Amino acid sequence: MSVPEVVREIITRNRSIYDCMKMDLINYTALAVKIQPEIERILGNPVNLNTVVVAIKRYADSFESKEEIKEESILKNARLALTDGIMDVKFSIKDSNQIDPIAILDKFSKITNNYEFFRMSDSFRFLTEDMEGVREIFSSLSDNENLFSTGLAKIRISIPPTQNQSDVVSYVAEVLHANGIELVNAFFSQDSIIIILNEKDSSRAYDVLHSEIMRA
Repeated sequence: MSVPEVVREIITRNRSIYDCMKMDLINYTALAVKIQPEIERILGNPVNLNTVVVAIKRYADSFESKEEIKEESILKNARLALTDGIMDVKFSIKDSNQIDPIAILDKFSKITNNYEFFRMSDSFRFLTEDMEGVREIFSSLSDNENLFSTGLAKIRISIPPTQNQSDVVSYVAEVLHANGIELVNAFFSQDSIIIILNEKDSSRAYDVLHSEIMRA
């Protein structure tokens, strides 16, 4: 991921920052200082503060053009798939000394094929159905109960290859926020976006996004 992409992700997930930016109430340098450590953690290398400031400004400048995009609906030709009963499993890179991620993937394939695997800069993430067999895979890790976040759902948004993923996530977050629904997380794969929500919000979120697609 690039610095501008990470900046977009961080701002999109923080509703207070996102809303203040839309109202032009943000000091770009102060925000850059605040989020620089998180950007460096995600990318795994030092990032120049001025580079972050420029990325923030360019993102802020894009809001005006996004208003025009919304008239066409940025979700045009998108497809949705909702899955309830999802568990987010996160373990750090240092924990991989105790357990081999490749061995985990092999065990997952024997239990279920309905899972997502992401390698982050400092951790590994699995999105999978909440099953006892999956929990047992991680039983050898110390403090393994803290690995699991439950009560979640995922919506996979498949989009045309010409569509910018960061724009889609920003737009989806804004549409859901306007309907009182907040994202828990969002992940990018090669041809789709996976948004994570609280399970209680998932059906309404699906309906809201489906309406946006039908409106296109």
